[in-house]
Amino acid sequence: MSKSDVKKVVLAYSGGLDTSVILKWLQTEYRCEVVTFTADLGQGEELEPARAKAQLLGIRPQNIFIEDLREEFVRDYVFPMFRANALYEGVYLLGTSIARPLIAKKQIEIAQKTGADAVAHGATGKGNDQVRFELSYYALNPDIRIIAPWREWDLNSRTKLLEFAEAHQIPIARDKRGEAPFSVDANLLHSSSEGKVLEDPATEAESVVYQRTLSPEEAPDRPTTVTIGFQHGDAVSIDGKNLSPATLLTRLNELGKANGIGRVDLVENRFVGMKSRGVYETPGGTILLAAHRAIESLALDRGSAHLKDELMPRYAELIYNGFWFSPEREMLQAAIDHSQQFVTGEVRLKLYKGNVTVAGRSSPESLYSQTLVTFEDDRGAYDQKDAAGFIRLNALRLRTLASRRKRRGT
Repeated sequence: MSKSDVKKVVLAYSGGLDTSVILKWLQTEYRCEVVTFTADLGQGEELEPARAKAQLLGIRPQNIFIEDLREEFVRDYVFPMFRANALYEGVYLLGTSIARPLIAKKQIEIAQKTGADAVAHGATGKGNDQVRFELSYYALNPDIRIIAPWREWDLNSRTKLLEFAEAHQIPIARDKRGEAPFSVDANLLHSSSEGKVLEDPATEAESVVYQRTLSPEEAPDRPTTVTIGFQHGDAVSIDGKNLSPATLLTRLNELGKANGIGRVDLVENRFVGMKSRGVYETPGGTILLAAHRAIESLALDRGSAHLKDELMPRYAELIYNGFWFSPEREMLQAAIDHSQQFVTGEVRLKLYKGNVTVAGRSSPESLYSQTLVTFEDDRGAYDQKDAAGFIRLNALRLRTLASRRKRRGT
């Protein structure tokens, strides 16, 4: 398909310099009609300026879509991921990764609604996001045309972007003319900072990098106590008050920020093959992960809990690599969701200077039995003599191996 074959394209549009240049580039290079889509995922920015800027660049009002996706994002993407306790490479809570499939899904829906034959994104050719967007596009519409300007154009420097913007009368905010010291991506779950001054992993990130958390040193000298209620694996309340998914995560973000919780400085392995250094802030998510694991410790039996821990790295890798809409992720999700049917109860936490400590947990579905574990009085619940046979059976292969070593004198 040539450029002339594209009649209408849906662009993931933030209103910033890069996507505004992409918008005008699509108009000039592809000579096609452009539809803009701007998603409110809780990034904390006013989105109406994106509408005004799109109109200024010639987009008709009926071709400008701005949607508040905060509740859908947390309910249908963040919460299912947290049921799995997902961590990429043992550290990263996948805040950017989990947002991309929802944006892609909405772009495909808008393309169908408006009769567009293509979609476009602003991800570069070096990163993971291009993969996440495009795998999602293809999973939802195998015939869609994808335009990735950073892989096509020659605007490969900030100077060239600014020159293009000025040549096409694209407004440039005064603070955008200088080169940004690092790039930022944010949504309701996290913020991530990378590039430029953060590229050297041996250099500590300066305080200006952190936007969502106080430093632990500046956090209060007294702990904050919070109780999180769960139903079937999802958080539903804070301190006894039922909250919607997005409202609940917003409140946890506030608590985490105030107590210096959720900072991660990570060198990760990108799907495209290189290593990158990122500084992440996930205050509410860090609290939520600790609480979810605590309630699972009561409600899940050993086999289910250990199997979940074995599956988790694979599940997290699928999300990181962009396979949210793959059958294997859906298969794992079904198993994870099944495990959550009795994960109900409350967890009490103490938040203090960057740390989340479990102070107590209770569940009407608890498998914990004080009668079984007590040292005071067995009352017939557990015969300690039975342990001898259990140990001898489990030691059989070890004793056999030891006998062979003894015979061989090794």
